[in-house]
Amino acid sequence: MDNELQVDKARKIIHIDMDAFYASVEQLDRPELRGLAIAVGGESSRGVVSAASYEARNFGVKSAMSGIVAKKLCPNLIFVKPRFDRYKEISNKIQSIFREYTQLVEPLSLDEAFLDVSNYPSATILAKEIRLKIKKETGLTASAGISINKFIAKVATEINKPNGQKTIHPLKVDAFIESLPIHKFFGVGKITLKKMNSLGIFNGLDLKKYDKSSLKTHFGKSGEYFYNLVRSIHDNPVDPNRKRKSIGTEQTFSKDIRSESFMLDKLSSIADELEKRLVRSDKKGKTITIKIK
Repeated sequence: MDNELQVDKARKIIHIDMDAFYASVEQLDRPELRGLAIAVGGESSRGVVSAASYEARNFGVKSAMSGIVAKKLCPNLIFVKPRFDRYKEISNKIQSIFREYTQLVEPLSLDEAFLDVSNYPSATILAKEIRLKIKKETGLTASAGISINKFIAKVATEINKPNGQKTIHPLKVDAFIESLPIHKFFGVGKITLKKMNSLGIFNGLDLKKYDKSSLKTHFGKSGEYFYNLVRSIHDNPVDPNRKRKSIGTEQTFSKDIRSESFMLDKLSSIADELEKRLVRSDKKGKTITIKIK
């Protein structure tokens, strides 16, 4: 176990996340929107916010929020239609910048990625250089987290957002994890959080008090994962060949559907679209999840 921990602490991982990416692209391309509260998405009764500028976030507007709710929180909110082709274009430029420094790049989405830069003397200096280059070549700002594994690097990114970075030095990793609120640990959702709190687990230090056997008793297979995570035993390297694990499709309707036959008819057309996407991506699946709101 000690050897595994030493190997992990030899890694230098950078997590880079663009700041309010979709909204920032819109403000970049449309100077009249700069400094204003904007949301990328729809404001109709069925509209959803895909991204919000920091000016909008100051009012509590955030992604996945109903457009109606967002407008109530921020009456001056300006809605902008998404342009995914444009976001993809800029994302490709950013990914190209990453690969100028390392081929060990694991994209998580259009606007964030992990980079393994273990061969460089200073990951902190390198992260600053990459962020400056992104700003110079795209006009957009990015934030970064730097540490010994992906989990800590990603959490660190949020500390000095926007347009900042945070390094968690190997010698300070233990103290950082022990003080980290338990809801910020990967894999801790609402149900797991409630169960952990009932066991007196509110931060990393509390979690560390439980041995592997006890955690497996309470959380099954996830128990061993939590045991390792809080001790930085994290055998999860940056994977440049990371493949998408799920494919889905959905449809939002202008009015509630109350007819079962109509619902089944629409579900059939959605399933047809999902089949087309599976064929295009040459993927197969074994689990189907249906989400109805």
